[in-house]
Amino acid sequence: MKNILTATLILATFATTGFAKPEHHLVQTVSYDLDGVSFESAIVSADGADEKKPGILMVPNWMGPTAASLERAKQIAGDDYLVMMVDMYGTETRPANADEAAAAATFVRNDRDLMRARASKALEAFRSEGAKLGLDPDHIAAIGFCFGGGTVLELGRSGADVDVIASFHGDLISPTLEADAGNTKAKVLVLHGADDPYVPQSDVATFLAVMQNTSVDWQLVQYGGAVHSFTNPQAASDGARYHASSDKRSFEALDALLEETWGK
Repeated sequence: MKNILTATLILATFATTGFAKPEHHLVQTVSYDLDGVSFESAIVSADGADEKKPGILMVPNWMGPTAASLERAKQIAGDDYLVMMVDMYGTETRPANADEAAAAATFVRNDRDLMRARASKALEAFRSEGAKLGLDPDHIAAIGFCFGGGTVLELGRSGADVDVIASFHGDLISPTLEADAGNTKAKVLVLHGADDPYVPQSDVATFLAVMQNTSVDWQLVQYGGAVHSFTNPQAASDGARYHASSDKRSFEALDALLEETWGK
């Protein structure tokens, strides 16, 4: 199995040094509509791939589909996965700053049926279009960062047919958390900054209390000294800041769970 950790360390190096990353991936735009809204996600696959590969549905942070999130998708894909960078907002909404991102993310968060429907539609499109590019439809994980982490957890609570769900510094609370948490079929990995001011320990405690009353295969790892956005090399505020050791450890945890689940 490809080591995603290596990919993320390379990504951090390119992000901080300004060197150009060698291009060896194909990027296919995937267009679809839902309830009158048009979406454009992107599937990343290795150039020249000739065998079926597991897939990773990747929901970006609240900035949505950006050049940075596409680079993240390429690094995670490497040579061994297909990755679909998901558009959760629709083509008419592309945040240009934090205020616009907050508005877009809040709109989706405030309607959990909408969030689930959009994430489920993306998964459906990934299976359909990914099949043309060599996706193994029986081996799919869903991962997300910040807003995206909360989104994939919500996708899991809808009973989605995926093997693994991993949330990196994502939202943990949902209006129907207690009622729906047990519907999750996937193995769940929550990777959390212990000092995150936006997803505080009170939310962690609520999440733990609910999950302990389910039969879901879940784990939660907290990283000391880490706040929100600890995997994002561009994050540099007091409450949202890159934390190199937690970045490394979190992707080690994802690598281990994928290897345990897929055995390759």
